[in-house]
This record gives sequence, C-alpha cells and structure tokens, in this order.
Amino acid sequence: MEIGVTGLNAKATIGPDVTVRLARRAEELGYRSWWAGEHVVLPSPRTPDSPMAPTDPVLDPLVHLAFVAAATSEIALGTAIVILPQRNPVVLAKQVASLDVLSGGRLRLGVGAGYLAPEMTAVGVPMRGRGERTDEYIDAMRSLWYDPAPVFRGRYTAFADVDAHPRPAHPIPVVIGGHSPAAFRRAVTRGDGWFGNGDTPEDLERHLTGLARAAREHERGPAAPLEITWMQLRPTSQEQIIRYRELGVDHLVFYPLPIEDPDDVERFLERSRTDFDRALR
Repeated sequence: MEIGVTGLNAKATIGPDVTVRLARRAEELGYRSWWAGEHVVLPSPRTPDSPMAPTDPVLDPLVHLAFVAAATSEIALGTAIVILPQRNPVVLAKQVASLDVLSGGRLRLGVGAGYLAPEMTAVGVPMRGRGERTDEYIDAMRSLWYDPAPVFRGRYTAFADVDAHPRPAHPIPVVIGGHSPAAFRRAVTRGDGWFGNGDTPEDLERHLTGLARAAREHERGPAAPLEITWMQLRPTSQEQIIRYRELGVDHLVFYPLPIEDPDDVERFLERSRTDFDRALR
C-alpha cells in the first residue's frame, strides 16, 4: 500500500511558492501520489451537496498538476477527479497526453460523472445522460491515445480521419471515481482503478461490496486487477491504516482538511507519514 495526498490545488495552498514547497516536501517524505480535484464553478449560494463554498478558490487540476510536475521528479500525478461530461474528450485527450509526456509518464486520470446540477448547467451539459457521456468519452480518448488510426462514432462525440500526437508516454491509468452502482459498473468495465472516499474502513467495506456485485454482473475482460485508491476524509488512526491494507487498498490518499494554513498542511504531511510508517512497520 502506497501513500498519497489530495486537495492541495484549493484554498490556502494554491499559491506558486506554497505549491512548490509542499509538493517537494511530500515527495521528500515518500508520498507516492499527488491528486487534484475539479470544480469549474460552484453553486452560489452554497447548496447542501456542494463540497466547497462558492468563494473557495480551486485551481484547474491539469494546470495545477503541470506546475507540480515541473517542481518534482517522481511523485505520481492524479486527477481526483475530472468531471468528464463537462469536458470535450478530444481536447482533454490532447491535454492528458501532453501532461503525461511532460511529466515523464507520471499521470493518472481520475474521472467521474459529476453531480452538481448548477455546475453542469453553467458548462452547458445536461445532467441527464452524463453517465453515458462519461462512458463514451473514456472510449473516445483511448482511441486517440492508442489506435493506429483513431475512429469513434458515438451519440455525444464522433471523429474519423484524424490523428493526435504525441501519444502518451505510457498507458494512462483511468481511475473511476464514485459510489453509485453506475460508477462501480464503470470501474469494472472501463477502469484501471477505482477512487472512493469516506471516513472509516467500514465505509470502504460497503463500497467494496458494490464493486464486487458489479464484477459479478459485468464482464471485465483481460484487464489487470482493479487498483483501489481510497481518500480518507478524517484523521486516520494506525489501526485504520492497518485495516485499509487488509481490505486491499493500493493507494491510501490523505486529505489535510481544512487547508487553511500551509504550515498546518506541512505538519499534517509529516505526521501522517509517521503514522503510516508506524502502522505498517
């Protein structure tokens, strides 16, 4: 099990000097992945389902990760997550391939279908059909990345007689975020990994049950076993860390809430690394 961090493209950690300082410190401490979330806009006034206030700053994840890539050399870079139906898949495929090349093959693309209706509306994408769009867009991007002559004909996107280079520096792991039956089905059928979040190992166990059900109902094919990434939303005890390993978590990602002071975030990174090492020694 590896350790990662997320959320630091928002709030008090968005500045360039702070980003470089924390990214290099995380890499120095042995964090293996750095993840960035996405919200293009947020409901104003804030709604109960919104994770942030409308005035909370959050950087575009790909722009942020490009900056982190330039400041680091080894840590994996992940989106957690890109709201895929809100993106043009042809443009996003180019952006992802470009970032993967510039980072030396360190990118992991976490995607989800989204859930905030005001955000979807502002971008011009209806909530209805967003799951089908997500499935289509994953397939379309993979055609652009890997097919000798990319062709795709779907309901929401289509192309032929085009090509896009450079191709990614390595096969892009597509990590599916979400806790719905549709997200579990998408992870099993189209994902290289699954990204979930919660407070406790018991939360994870419930979601793993959903993934197992989806695996029984849908064909995965010859793909490698699904990698499990879990974002812990609250302080984590050493006993919980051990339990996450027992449950098969591949990447345990910490979220240093409330992200109001960069010095507090750095201390959180140091403390979490120590707890992780003590739990698994």
